[in-house]
Amino acid sequence: MTPQQRLTSSSRKPAKRAQRTGTRLSSQKNAVPFHTMKISDFYRPLKKPVTLRIDADVLAWFKKDGRRYQTRINSALRKVMERGMKAATN
Repeated sequence: MTPQQRLTSSSRKPAKRAQRTGTRLSSQKNAVPFHTMKISDFYRPLKKPVTLRIDADVLAWFKKDGRRYQTRINSALRKVMERGMKAATN
């Protein structure tokens, strides 16, 4: 395939993010009614790009489950942060 054919064939799939928008709440099996939700149910903290050095074995452990390993790392760090905040207030 020539470079020109590659440009015109455009076999790219639409972004996953675009496919998921708008259907997230309605497609959930255990969807919670809007009147019972709290602000924290909709809150999403801002994401900041960072460069972080992590031990190779730790990174491999997070990556072994496939995609979204950065989200799993973020969740683990958030749990540690919340535990530390809770301990600081007690």
